[in-house]
Amino acid sequence: MKAAVYREYGPPEVVRIEELPKPKAGDGEVVVRIVASTLCSADWRLRRAAPPPMGWALNGFWRPKKIQVLGMEFAGTVDAVGKGVSKFKGGERVFGASWRFGAHAEYACFAERSLALIPDGVGFSEAAAIPYGGLTALQFLTLAGIKAGQNVLVRGASGCVGSASVQIAKHFGARVTGMCSSANVELVRSIGADAVVDYTHEDFARVGRVYDIVHDAIGGFGYRRARRVLKRGGIFIDAGPGLASLLVGPWLRLTGRGNVIGTVMKGGREQLEFLAALVAQKRLKPVIERRYRLAEIVAAHRHAEAGHKKGNLIIDLALVPAAR
Repeated sequence: MKAAVYREYGPPEVVRIEELPKPKAGDGEVVVRIVASTLCSADWRLRRAAPPPMGWALNGFWRPKKIQVLGMEFAGTVDAVGKGVSKFKGGERVFGASWRFGAHAEYACFAERSLALIPDGVGFSEAAAIPYGGLTALQFLTLAGIKAGQNVLVRGASGCVGSASVQIAKHFGARVTGMCSSANVELVRSIGADAVVDYTHEDFARVGRVYDIVHDAIGGFGYRRARRVLKRGGIFIDAGPGLASLLVGPWLRLTGRGNVIGTVMKGGREQLEFLAALVAQKRLKPVIERRYRLAEIVAAHRHAEAGHKKGNLIIDLALVPAAR
């Protein structure tokens, strides 16, 4: 089978298309014929081993050892199931996400618990674009205790996680302000934001302390800036928590002044099914900026790493002939 493989850390050019053996399903595993995957921030950061030393510790200090085929999100059809698999059978349309990666290939093997069925009316590309942004936003907002009537600010509202956060917060009844650049104002409005702050022309902090939740969906904002617009007791969701945010969180919780939340994407079949139902009901629309063929994987890495990506980048494997 064809796969995008990287055998050393470095720039996008370290990723090359190679022929690999087709995987076999072990106990509790499902082999998926990949139709669509994505290239998200987890993929290019792992390729760069960023940030060091954490990146090295995750995948090998001198070269990639545990993971050499990237691709966290996927959608496709069940090709084979291993012993003990009871939820899926051959030919079914499935999607999911896994920290085992491997979806930048014609076939990949995943644990049964990381999969869910794709609802009727939802395409493979849409389904592949659900998990990373959707699960991350859902987990963060759930931990923040989001509820109807709250005011939420999402920084990076046009990105993969941010665009999902805007829509999921709206689903829970919040009033959402999206923060983005001028080029993305209309996009953020189109996905349901009640208001949009164009950070290239507006100072978001001038509005005062008005938000119950501030979600920094891209990282680098910091609690010191967020607190300027957070109500007392408000919650800051930090996509890339630095040392300052990690240290201030316990103090805020102890004093009742607020909280800082920072974690990694989690979620299983129940959360995937919840998100897929929202997509099927047209209440959540995964934002897709561009599509790339597997042979164009280097260009996809370049675009994702350059920043200012709108929503998701799809890696389309539908045109790759099935391996035998």
